[in-house]
Amino acid sequence: MSKIFFLILSLFSIVSWSQNIEIGPLSSNPFLANKKSINKSNQGLDSSFIYFSDTLSLPLFDEFSSNKFQQYSNDYNAPGISNQLFYHLLDTLTNIPLPISIFYTDQQTFKRTYDVLTGVYTDSVFNSISVKVCDLTSYPIDTNTLQLYPPFYIYDTIGISNDSDTIWVTNPPFVQDSINIFFMPISNSSKIWLDSYAYHNYRFASNPPSLGVVTFDGLDEYGYPYQIASAITDYADFLTSKPINLSAIGVADSVYLSFLYQPQGLGDEPEDGDSLILEFYNSLSDQWQHIWSVNGDSSQAFKSVHIPLVNPAFFTNAFQFRFKNYGSLAGGLDHFHIDYVHLRENSDFSDTIFKDFAFSYPLNSLLDTYTSVPWDHYQNSTQNKMSDSLFITLHNGSNTPENYQDGTIEIFKNGALKGNFILPGFNLANQNINYDPMSIILSTHDLSGGYEFEKNEPELFQEFEVVAKATAQFPNFSQNDSTIFAQKFQNYYSYDDGSAEAAFGPTGTQSRLAIKYDTYESDSLIGVSMHFVPSVNDVSNNLFLLTVWENNNGVPGNVLYEDDIFFPRQPIYKNGINLFHTYYFTDTLKVSVGTSFFVGWRQLDADRLNLGLDRNIDNSSFINYSTDGGVNWFTSPFYGSAMLRPVFSTDLDNQLTTQSTLSTNLVFYPNPTYGLLKIKGLDELYEVHVFNSTGNLLHVCSSSQIDLSSFSSGIYFIEIIGLSNKRYKIIKR
Repeated sequence: MSKIFFLILSLFSIVSWSQNIEIGPLSSNPFLANKKSINKSNQGLDSSFIYFSDTLSLPLFDEFSSNKFQQYSNDYNAPGISNQLFYHLLDTLTNIPLPISIFYTDQQTFKRTYDVLTGVYTDSVFNSISVKVCDLTSYPIDTNTLQLYPPFYIYDTIGISNDSDTIWVTNPPFVQDSINIFFMPISNSSKIWLDSYAYHNYRFASNPPSLGVVTFDGLDEYGYPYQIASAITDYADFLTSKPINLSAIGVADSVYLSFLYQPQGLGDEPEDGDSLILEFYNSLSDQWQHIWSVNGDSSQAFKSVHIPLVNPAFFTNAFQFRFKNYGSLAGGLDHFHIDYVHLRENSDFSDTIFKDFAFSYPLNSLLDTYTSVPWDHYQNSTQNKMSDSLFITLHNGSNTPENYQDGTIEIFKNGALKGNFILPGFNLANQNINYDPMSIILSTHDLSGGYEFEKNEPELFQEFEVVAKATAQFPNFSQNDSTIFAQKFQNYYSYDDGSAEAAFGPTGTQSRLAIKYDTYESDSLIGVSMHFVPSVNDVSNNLFLLTVWENNNGVPGNVLYEDDIFFPRQPIYKNGINLFHTYYFTDTLKVSVGTSFFVGWRQLDADRLNLGLDRNIDNSSFINYSTDGGVNWFTSPFYGSAMLRPVFSTDLDNQLTTQSTLSTNLVFYPNPTYGLLKIKGLDELYEVHVFNSTGNLLHVCSSSQIDLSSFSSGIYFIEIIGLSNKRYKIIKR
């Protein structure tokens, strides 16, 4: 464990090693990049939505095991929607909109009369007109009464027979216009947070006390840097609570806000000049007030904060609080994480512990070594491929030793229980009589002698639902006593969990990166899926050659395949949840490999190519690199798994199957659904569009799972962009 801890501390302070392999932070967040704006208009405020939040009551608690960020519907036909037309120019007396043909200038205009006999001209300024001008660029709509003038000049000549000339002002600034704004009330007390600039996740914190944290960095709510490739530091992410009604509560009721925070975690260390900040909203003065802040450092432990509400001005029906961070705006940098946010009354200064027993991290796979393998490889294997060292990380949030209980792992297929494992409590407690107080417990479990995923399932791709449970013998927050994940069998081998916490790669012209795979059987590769992420510099124009090597006594040996030098590849950034790009071999070539081989690239440029690095699962021993033409190979010094997946030949080879044929194999389930809709039958993820029954686009994502829980009951249609023009009918209960 000491080695792992050292790597966590030194991850971003040591970016260059003697053998020239580097690791760096992410400058975009692949989990957030496909979130779309709720403003469906390209005309600024026109056709946008204004939301009116509901008000919450005490107690308010979020340990981030689930997503409690408010979701915003942009369906113009949703129940409760109203709209209002706002005009730019109004009559000052009646507030009636002026005609659409009306326009004005704020510069004085006049009539000029010229006498040809005397050579004298006189100017007569037009009378100003009082107009109420509404600012249509922001809401609430601000209005000002201005004195405006007709947008033309008149020139008249006396002494000759001609008509007056009218010269119009070019592009007069005050032209009648209108916008239509839609209004929607929010009524969902299960959602606590108004915004989602900060990142709700299960991977970025180091040894969190429970499943889920919220992370603050330099990425906006869409996963992009606030100011890419800049040295600007400023306020970045915000996490703002809904209004909270404290009007019936007073200072004497001892209202406290407590939370846990951690700098850096598995991300980038925030420097001393960076900070995490807490503010309270004073509705009486309409001001946010600074309450607490902490500067950045490299400490890894979560620390508790416990703050009383002592200002009577906070005890209204519109109290709010918010967290924000100050740091680099250039990307996924200067990380802070928070957990266990708890606002309640009848507390005191010593009430700092929320007694809970929880999983710290979700599980990733029940298989030995891999998170996914091709289903036909698993079917053909004669050995038990279940993990003999499944890692489970638990946290005892009690300040006293607690007795253990047995846990379970249950495996389901389409809702039916297929098998289970008992997790002995003594093993979960890491061979101790009790769980130590306020401690993280890491245990390993051997699953290789029990249930195996049933091999008689006929489909080419398989997915099982796995539910793990563990409890202690005291009352606690039960949501954290279990974790659920999908065990998938795709057409590739993978070491990673689909979450990139960093980017890495070798440096130097002609450097090589090779990932070792020991597979269940010999077969043919058709390509490689990789997850490249931008980090500091955009290297998407750099070149590399896809390469497959034999295994030569643990290092890459003879080259089995390499791209033609005249047809090199480039890193492709695909932003979205778990979006890998599959690089197929040229001319639909299939490359035969044995049960042990290496796959990766030879790069033509010196810069690191920034392959995603999953820092939650350590398979660094399989990562090899060379900077001297493949003469010497070294093992990666960075804890983690390379997000590179060799793709094997199946009956659903993309290069051999038409899109129309592939689309017929899609399965949407459960349908009807009460919330979570899953898509089965894609070998990689596409952009998914959700439409209502009238054809309005409601939601865009890039995932094999779509959360429809916030949608109204009714009929919806799904379209897979780039796959086919077909729309699939879905019923939401």
